[in-house]
Amino acid sequence: MSPADWIDVGALPARRLPPTVDAALAWLGEALGHPVYRRWTLTDLKRAAPSLADAKRAHPAVFALLLDHDVAIEYWAQGRLHLADEAAAPSADAVLTRVLRAHQRRFRYLPAVSAAATARGEESDRALVPSDTDATGITDAISLIMSDASDPAILRVWLARAGRFMNASTTNSLGVADDARALAIFLRDRAHRSLHTLRAYRTELRRLIGWCHACRRGPLSDLTRDDLLVYRQSLDRTGRAHHIGSATPSVARGSTAGHQMGSDAGRRRALAVISSLYRYWQKTGYLVINPAADLSSGAAARAAWTPVRILPARLLQLCDAVVADNSPPDVSPLAWARRRAIWSLYRFAGVRLAELEWSAEQGLPRVSIDPDGYRAGSPSGSDNGWTLHVLGKGGKVRTIPLPSRCEPVLRDYRLARGLPAVPTLFETVPLIHSEKRDALGHSGLYDEVKAVLRAAEARLPAGDAATRALIHAASTHWLRHGYARTLVVDHAVPLPVAQTLLGHASVQTTAAYARTDLGQLREFVENSFSTDHNDEQPGRKGFNNAPDVCRESGQEGRSKGETERAK
Repeated sequence: MSPADWIDVGALPARRLPPTVDAALAWLGEALGHPVYRRWTLTDLKRAAPSLADAKRAHPAVFALLLDHDVAIEYWAQGRLHLADEAAAPSADAVLTRVLRAHQRRFRYLPAVSAAATARGEESDRALVPSDTDATGITDAISLIMSDASDPAILRVWLARAGRFMNASTTNSLGVADDARALAIFLRDRAHRSLHTLRAYRTELRRLIGWCHACRRGPLSDLTRDDLLVYRQSLDRTGRAHHIGSATPSVARGSTAGHQMGSDAGRRRALAVISSLYRYWQKTGYLVINPAADLSSGAAARAAWTPVRILPARLLQLCDAVVADNSPPDVSPLAWARRRAIWSLYRFAGVRLAELEWSAEQGLPRVSIDPDGYRAGSPSGSDNGWTLHVLGKGGKVRTIPLPSRCEPVLRDYRLARGLPAVPTLFETVPLIHSEKRDALGHSGLYDEVKAVLRAAEARLPAGDAATRALIHAASTHWLRHGYARTLVVDHAVPLPVAQTLLGHASVQTTAAYARTDLGQLREFVENSFSTDHNDEQPGRKGFNNAPDVCRESGQEGRSKGETERAK
């Protein structure tokens, strides 16, 4: 395989990699923002610094290895920089291939055509950027929506249609003319960042499609508002809706029972997904109307929602103490540094679980340095402020300033990975590395947070069953709730500011954290009506003096009346 067979579609314009391995490795280092492969000798080390002493301070690990070997190799693998002698290190070709395959969304394998093929006109500029039309095809929609028991042939026929409300004019920005492709675009646009969201959307859409089969209605772009109201009433009346596998035997095999709705929360979720689908279709021009307008009680549910999954401050401090300790014997220093960094970001940035998952297309999440972001009291004495950039819901990029206590944790983690302590300007390295692939996925991130919670649970007294159960049930989203509660309640951060930091679409969601619990209400009432509190206020008398106040007021009133009559 030649490096010229790979195309960098992230470059403008897209171009092939240099034909030699060394030149291709240098290209990758500049494109990705971190070293990929470097061969060190003592001569190279002397050239990298003014003196050998300076080189030793700048590259201590390389210097120590060169004392026993003639050549040291630095190479990138599994999301971090490794160092080994020449005999133990992989070849430059192997490192190049591994890095290219780890970034397949940016570097595409497209072998160069022969001269004869070029003469026949078989190569075109369009080959440089692969087409993504299959991503919105009918086959892709079937795979996104069907369950294990579904019949893809029947579902293909049902979805590959368009109803009377499909917009056939040029204002249809989706550029598709059937529900299957429009549904695939919706799922990939709205749920591609989170497997949990995709799973919930698929469940509710299968439920709606199953109901349409049972009631002989549809396709989706043909449903009227009356159809959707009848569907909502079926959820309200029986608490049951037909699963796509239960509507008719022709759609799915091996399922005969309806799908239990379960709770009011499940009903609201079902209606919210339907409303989101039709709102998206109308907004993008696929539908001429939105039959699901005001179908769900999303605003009312948001107004009544109160977050309760919040760890008390003492348990959060216990978890912080666990992370501040040295690494356990069964955890490597690098894995421990990664765990500390993951905990700090979820704990002090309030991000969602999927927002720390690496996106190669966007180069997010990442951290940056703001020279003007220094805040007094930084433990490292740095004059810089660290900022986290994440890709939130709806593909919106959010910027979150990090507190100074996160800086030493992130520095230690970067140094353990072989990266510079401070991120460079155009760095595109994954924020959290993986030992098996380039970046840690959402399940790995979740497991790291749960590991900290389990370690804190082990420190609790054996008889405190209630607290142990509470911390055992906690997850990453509990940390997000705690972050929001700290901003809104503990420090009275203005709601628009907290909304921006949390990435809420509605300020009503942020305001839910301001709803006080019974303990706080009791404290407010006690402070407002205590005797000492009233006595201390100037110009006011306590309740014990109330009769005197009334008497004085009465005398004052009578004296004024007598004065008026005298006049």
